Amino acid sequence: MRAVALVPARAGSLRVPGKNILPLAGHPLIAYTIAAAHESNVFDAVLVSTDSEEIADVARRYGAEVPGLRPAEMATATSPDIEWVLHLMEGRSEDVFSILRPTSPFRGAATIRRAFDRLVELGDRADSIRAVEVVRQHPGKMWVLEGELMRPLLEQPADGTPWHSKQYQSLPKVYVQNSSLEIAWTRVLRGPRPSIAGERVAPFLTEGAEGFSIDYPDDVERAERMVARGEAELPRIAHAVET
Repeated sequence: MRAVALVPARAGSLRVPGKNILPLAGHPLIAYTIAAAHESNVFDAVLVSTDSEEIADVARRYGAEVPGLRPAEMATATSPDIEWVLHLMEGRSEDVFSILRPTSPFRGAATIRRAFDRLVELGDRADSIRAVEVVRQHPGKMWVLEGELMRPLLEQPADGTPWHSKQYQSLPKVYVQNSSLEIAWTRVLRGPRPSIAGERVAPFLTEGAEGFSIDYPDDVERAERMVARGEAELPRIAHAVET
């Protein structure tokens, strides 16, 4: 069985400019994902998809392959993942691919291996596996504004107490995806409606800081504090190759 890691790293982040190569504990952010992918011993190749020569250079220095720059039309803030995944996977023959986003620095090699082993165990019973965690803000208490009023986001029970008026612990347990990892059989990329997940998606419950993601400006400082306090561990980085 052959597997490939895909690391998306476009340059145009709106909330955290340049986030994929921001320094964290002495190395650019993307370095930790590349290191974790290699250390997992799951992948035959680690590929980075980027529209930036600067990011491509950093990725290569830390041991990833960059087969070419991502076309600009696939690198906008609204570009779906399936576009760049198909672009990167064209002509490749691996059985499994994984999307590992640089914004999850605490998703280490053991995390990747645990998820990969689970997908292999599931075999044909699942098309993919995706990282999830229990929600902190329950959708049963969310609202949509409509003019001067608002309505619940979710349809409420026909009888009894509405979800928005219940205690959190009495609500159905709901999980939200985080961006730490997705792993899928490459068959989901084939056919008339290719996707990155397929129809049968299995849950991968992240633990501790595994699902932490750098999505806002203060998240980098928070990550630094977590490392300093021993609350999270970064993948070990070998020295970058000088170019």
